[in-house]
Amino acid sequence: MSEKEDLAKQKAEAAAKAKAVALARKQAKEEAAEKPESEIDIAKQKAAAAAKAKAAALAKKQAKAEAAENPEGEMDIAKQKAAAAAKAKAAALAKKQAKAETAENPEGEMDIAKQKAEAAAKAKAAALARKQAKAEAAENPEGEMDIAKQKAEAAAKAKAAALARKQAKEETAEKPESEMDIAKQKAEAAAKVKAAALARKQAKAEAAEKPEGDMDAAKQKAAAKAKAAAAAKAKAAAAAKNRTAVQESEEVDTPSEISPNQSKLDQIVSAIESHVGQGALLENYINRLSKDVPTLVANPDTYFSIAKFLRYDEQLDFSYLSELHGTDFESHMEIYVHLHSFKMNQSVALKVKLDRDTPVIPSLVPLWSGANWPECEAYDLLGINFYEHPDLKRILLGEDWKGYPLRKDYEPYDVEV
Repeated sequence: MSEKEDLAKQKAEAAAKAKAVALARKQAKEEAAEKPESEIDIAKQKAAAAAKAKAAALAKKQAKAEAAENPEGEMDIAKQKAAAAAKAKAAALAKKQAKAETAENPEGEMDIAKQKAEAAAKAKAAALARKQAKAEAAENPEGEMDIAKQKAEAAAKAKAAALARKQAKEETAEKPESEMDIAKQKAEAAAKVKAAALARKQAKAEAAEKPEGDMDAAKQKAAAKAKAAAAAKAKAAAAAKNRTAVQESEEVDTPSEISPNQSKLDQIVSAIESHVGQGALLENYINRLSKDVPTLVANPDTYFSIAKFLRYDEQLDFSYLSELHGTDFESHMEIYVHLHSFKMNQSVALKVKLDRDTPVIPSLVPLWSGANWPECEAYDLLGINFYEHPDLKRILLGEDWKGYPLRKDYEPYDVEV
């Protein structure tokens, strides 16, 4: 088909549309003149709806005719042009009708008519856009190709991640212990880089597919929170392993010289094992980094029994609690209690390791009233629950505060603050 024939067809169609619109307006005016004032608004609405329906039907018919005449290679371009033309025509028709209605209506009704016309035009434009999108997705196989591509990319990424994890495990199994920390750090760094690159790639793809006006602020905030949480968890996991290994090695490592408090530690351990049980203590040692304080690591099940024995035993008589605090080691939670016996003129540290996901331990307030506020502070900032506490509550933050700020993976509820 030649260009002249296309132009002739377009002119003929435009003339037909103009005639249809003019005829619709003429009929609406005649009906409005014949009907009483109470029926004028209904008649105008019906006329406007009929004109819009005719325009939409004509646009669909034109799109089908152009799609039938064009070869397969030009169908996508023709559809896009037809959709754009239909949108432009619908918008022009809505504006024209709004102007006509405001010209015919008295001044008192102009604002209401404008608001109704604008609302109707917006609703129709949105409905038309949704309908065209559905039609294009149903007719074009390209809509399914994007979904298939996304699924294939997601599957490829999952396979790559699984292969990386498998290789890391094999490498750590083959390498000696001295090289395991370096391999883990490299693997974690590579995982962080891949995660960041993937997040940036997905953000760019979403920004390219969507127009600027459709960007959702809520989605951007959610994406920012997810990225920040992933980065914080990765950093916390990397730092936790190194920190725990270093701290445990420092605490357990004892020099060849015997501590002056070793005999008192042996006395305390012997008394606990005699009265509480052989498995009551998981570990005991002299903490060289804390003035050679005898340190007892209790089993969570025997934590309260050991504390009670230290408090009320006549020979030990640890009547003063000078310190209680919690610590997050990423791999676990830990409670540290510092006690002093005036009778023995000796201090001792009582520690217990807790599960990080459900950190629950008995309260020491029934034994030492000075544990009241320190336990509330550990609950407030770390989320450790001390059951049988007389009044466990948040003392630094509000009851509606989200999260626990002293946890290594803590993320503010509002990332903008």
